[in-house]
Amino acid sequence: MQKLVAEGLGTFTLVFIGCATIIFMVGEVGLLGVAAAFGLTVVGVAYAVGHISGAHLNPAVSLGAVVAGRMSVSDFIGYTISQCAGAIAAAAVLYVMVQSKQGGYNIATNGFAQNGWSEYSVMGAFLFEFVATAIFLIVILGSTDEGGAGASAGLAIGLTLVVIHLAGIVVSGASVNPARSLAPALFAGGDALNQLWLYIVAPCLGSAVGGLIHRTFLSSSVSDLDALKNPGTA
Repeated sequence: MQKLVAEGLGTFTLVFIGCATIIFMVGEVGLLGVAAAFGLTVVGVAYAVGHISGAHLNPAVSLGAVVAGRMSVSDFIGYTISQCAGAIAAAAVLYVMVQSKQGGYNIATNGFAQNGWSEYSVMGAFLFEFVATAIFLIVILGSTDEGGAGASAGLAIGLTLVVIHLAGIVVSGASVNPARSLAPALFAGGDALNQLWLYIVAPCLGSAVGGLIHRTFLSSSVSDLDALKNPGTA
């Protein structure tokens, strides 16, 4: 239960801060500020709850952990439910906040920090979400592996999320996180819901590939096995 609460609160924080930056401050901070908001929030949350739950904050990350052999399917289900609940709760709070704007707030006109594609095709958006999530998982699994980044893992992961946003916000919105995409889409409706499938399918496929690559080629257990087979190279 402690792990599930940590994941729920952590994902709430990520979606609340990241999406609030888009809704209220994008005109002031620009896309660089949005990228920093998502990435630096991950850094903070990683150090706050990472020792409890691993601070996945993302169903795709949890799926990659299952493929990499670090998490059971039952734990994955619990994590995913908690992450989505935390994200939806954050979006609900933001929805109440935007309704308090003087003169009103039109979500159809102003948006609600939902992900989507328009300037680039569905293929471009899908490829970015797929490749970026695979890269993200390789960084996460490598930095948290035995002999990895250790106490600096949260910083490495958060900064990677910053550069992922910088690379692809205009292509797909740079979600790489089904919970982050689901929550605002439920309140925005319309195209956000119609396009939601991509932000579930592409990150999950990418995370599975990233987890498989790490488990097969990059994990410390693979290195240990090689050392046992070839002790002279250890």
